[in-house]
Amino acid sequence: MFKIVALVGAMAGVEANKIPLKHHPLSYDRLMTFKSQLDESNGNTVPVKDYMNTQYFIDINIGTPAQTFQVVPDTGSSNLWVYSSACHSVPCLTHHTYNASKSSTYTADGQAFDIQYGSGGVHGAVDDDVAEFGGAKANMGLGAVKKVSGATFYVSKMDGIVGLAYQQISVDKLPTFINSSDMTDKSFSFYLKTNPEESFMYMPGYISEGYKQIATHDVVQ
Repeated sequence: MFKIVALVGAMAGVEANKIPLKHHPLSYDRLMTFKSQLDESNGNTVPVKDYMNTQYFIDINIGTPAQTFQVVPDTGSSNLWVYSSACHSVPCLTHHTYNASKSSTYTADGQAFDIQYGSGGVHGAVDDDVAEFGGAKANMGLGAVKKVSGATFYVSKMDGIVGLAYQQISVDKLPTFINSSDMTDKSFSFYLKTNPEESFMYMPGYISEGYKQIATHDVVQ
């Protein structure tokens, strides 16, 4: 049985007046300091990119040597897919694409890969390769997308999606990244900050220090 834990950050009181806003770029040193303060359960932080508070992205590496893609970490789907270098749809021409021929760990699968979302669909084939992010690695089948349909893909900054939901809703029952990964603890959490440069994903586990629990919900498969 899993639990979703809702957390809210403690807020300091401020005067009801004009409050100056300052931008502090997230330097490497600041990120390392921030990480050390949070690293209470030996998890890893994964930077999350925020686009207009509507889309969030992480970087994932696929293949050997690694090819890096900006993907949506999606808790509502269970498959990993990225645009293929064999794709000629317009979105594929404006995003990073996966070139299987340049990966020494790629093996052909050949199974058709088709997902229909509410906002459009992706079509391609399954490739087997290694995927990695946040210190976790998985040898798995992923979708190499060769055709897309739907306006969302034309305007989104994503190169693909990594599904984080349960195996039961995986297309064609392909193993998920989480299930295929070398993590022994399969849990993860998200922290989306008002300052998007401080948003991150944390895996495994979650951070309790500096937060208070407001609700829990049992997740049934």
